[in-house]
Amino acid sequence: MKTQKIETILKENGYVGRGVLMGVSPSGKKAAMAYFIMGRSENSQNRVFIEKGEELVIHPFDESKVEDPSLIIYAPVRVFGESTIVTNGDQTDTVYEFLAAGKPFEAALRTRRFEPDAPNFTPRISGMMTVADGSCAYKLSILKSVDAAGSACLRQTFEYAEPLPGIGHFIHTYKTDGNPLPTFAGEPEQVEIPEDGSAFGTLLWENLDARYRIALFVRYIDLESGAAETHVFNKHQR
Repeated sequence: MKTQKIETILKENGYVGRGVLMGVSPSGKKAAMAYFIMGRSENSQNRVFIEKGEELVIHPFDESKVEDPSLIIYAPVRVFGESTIVTNGDQTDTVYEFLAAGKPFEAALRTRRFEPDAPNFTPRISGMMTVADGSCAYKLSILKSVDAAGSACLRQTFEYAEPLPGIGHFIHTYKTDGNPLPTFAGEPEQVEIPEDGSAFGTLLWENLDARYRIALFVRYIDLESGAAETHVFNKHQR
């Protein structure tokens, strides 16, 4: 698979929706992950990322403007033991609960479907990064409608048990802008991962369309020590 520059993908596609990215730094010493949200409506734009310990929650920026919180307020990042779960919805909690019960990532997502926001039927995208014994592995998943009517759910999981240094994989909800929004298709895109987490965050933020970007989370984890550095970008500052 061709390795692409993430900034090229974002520049050429003004609206990818929500995105999950996981990989390894060029030195092979750090696990890297990122999650961002974009939005077109005022309800969707009215959000900020807030760190809660090693986890992340989404809060409304202006609570007086919240119209429907059901699909926009959730915890996108949770940590269970050596695994970090990153998703674009409340399936984060589903995965966490299944892991706590000794059940796998895939089993949790078999209980969930795409979002009920016809006519878009926004896919649920999820990732899980596990760091242990000086190495890491990750999985990415997408739950999407098989047709324009939302008749059934297609569940795909992509496993990266032997990630390569400097390489990551990027999955997002939409191919591009549209009405209805066209669903992401195919394998996660293979992209370059830089060594520095702060620089990576800036690169992503600056290449997300400023009209639609809302918030961005980036975390790098040292594979030897387990120490994590987290960078959060918000369009709205609390």
